[in-house]
Amino acid sequence: MKNVVVLGAAGFLGSHLCDRLIDGGDSVIGVDNLSTSTGQNLVHLRDHPRFTFAKSDICSGVEVSEPVDFIFNLASPASPPRYQELPIETLRVGSIGTEQAINLALVKGARLVMASTSEVYGDPAVSPQHESYWGHVNPNGLRSCYDEAKRYAEALCMAYHRVHGLNVGIARIFNTYGPRLDPNDGRVVSNFIVQALRGEDLTVYGDGSQTRSFCYVSDQVTGLLALASSDVVDPVNIGNPVEYTMNQLAERIVTLVGSGSEVRHDPLPADDPMQRCPDISRARSLFGWEPIVPLDEGLAATIDWFRDTVIDR
Repeated sequence: MKNVVVLGAAGFLGSHLCDRLIDGGDSVIGVDNLSTSTGQNLVHLRDHPRFTFAKSDICSGVEVSEPVDFIFNLASPASPPRYQELPIETLRVGSIGTEQAINLALVKGARLVMASTSEVYGDPAVSPQHESYWGHVNPNGLRSCYDEAKRYAEALCMAYHRVHGLNVGIARIFNTYGPRLDPNDGRVVSNFIVQALRGEDLTVYGDGSQTRSFCYVSDQVTGLLALASSDVVDPVNIGNPVEYTMNQLAERIVTLVGSGSEVRHDPLPADDPMQRCPDISRARSLFGWEPIVPLDEGLAATIDWFRDTVIDR
């Protein structure tokens, strides 16, 4: 049994990570300020003897009296509408919050898994994106609060590793989807599913030729745990290398839902990347991880959850 701290525990990905850790026999302290979540994702763990929740802003520090083996730092708004609504908070949690997580890891002698993002690549001129690619990021655009917060967090982690020996692994996470996605947070999978279930037109930005790669949440959690159990320090892409256009995704969701929805094209937002696809060679070779859930299977499970939990409620 390990003692694990999950920062950003009440979010979509954080709550699934808490579940997997608890199921594996670990004790979990979940920390979240609930700025972009309600806490509903953790209700089922509320009375579990190996789970403790603390409502706290990590920028103010994280106090843990128990020994800690692993810290997962997932604390941050993670969808464009959310971090554009909270740009200063996003920059603070990526900078001040990350330093607080680092300090806790150093005090406890714990391994820190830092959740970075494919957004560090910006609107890439290289595809698929490999970890040695430095990216093509607008440093002061609408998305920069998130992109640059994560780039800074990576730099901070590596500086503490080099100077103070911080035991850290950095996961560059690509689009993750699955049950518990917030239906109102503006991510493309949740947007399309909710619109299709309601019989509304699906909103595709631009001409729909831009691509994304979608990793089902169970695969994503497995990748984070594999990175945690390794001794890998340099950033590693954790995502699904199969690439889809937005038009293809919309068509698949309409078919799986059995909806009569059609597609409506709206103007492409500023700095929206045209390609997003990970090269996962390092994850495969360094700790044997690759995703196993096909898109249709993951979408079907996600649609069922939205139908039962959001639409029919």
